[in-house]
Formats: sequence, structure tokens, C-alpha cells
Amino acid sequence: QAQLVESGGGLVQAGGSLRLSCTASDSTFSGYRMGWFSQTPGKEREFVASISWSGGSIEYADSVKGRFTISRDNGKNTVYLQMNSLKPEDTAVYYCAAGIVRSKLPGMYKYWGQGTQVTVSS
Repeated sequence: QAQLVESGGGLVQAGGSLRLSCTASDSTFSGYRMGWFSQTPGKEREFVASISWSGGSIEYADSVKGRFTISRDNGKNTVYLQMNSLKPEDTAVYYCAAGIVRSKLPGMYKYWGQGTQVTVSS
């Protein structure tokens, strides 16, 4: 079964940077829109960013605009989330997901990775 695997999380000081990667196990996700979501304990999963298959359609949550950049390398079946100027409130588990349509709703994404923890210290 095709899988999404995230990596790149960790502990960073406020103002620092991290790059998350999400790699698909095969080309199953060819043509899919890819998204990143964050989740903290007791809260719903929140939209962070998404990108179309071609890269021509990109969307960000207002809270990360100007700080985070989503990109993808279809030849490597990988989507990235470059996170700059990190804030303590960015601390969360970050998930990548694959879906068909452009949406900020987690329910519109069909496939999910296992998540990677990002912790930003003050």
C-alpha cells in the first residue's frame, strides 16, 4: 500500500528554520494535490499549506504566509515545507496529506503520513 512518510522535524529555537519532507513510497500520488497540516494536543488538525501537482497552485494559511514555503519535486515523489522565522506557536505535529481538490479541510484529503514533531523553543 502506498505510503507518505514525513521527516525533518525537530527542536529549534525561535527565529530558526526547519525543512520538512514528505516522500511517497511510489508514484501512486501522481497528480494529487499535496498539503501540510499541523496539530497540537486537544485541537483539530489545521491547514498550513498546499500545492497542486504542477506547482502552479499554492495556498497558505494566513499565519504562515511570508515564513513558510511549500514546494514539490515530482521526480522524487517528495513535497517540502521550508519553515523560516519559526515561532513557539508553530510547535505542533506536522502531517502531509494527498488529495484531489484544492481545500483547507482535512476531510478532503484522502491519504496521510504519520506526522513529524516540530518544537520551537522561546
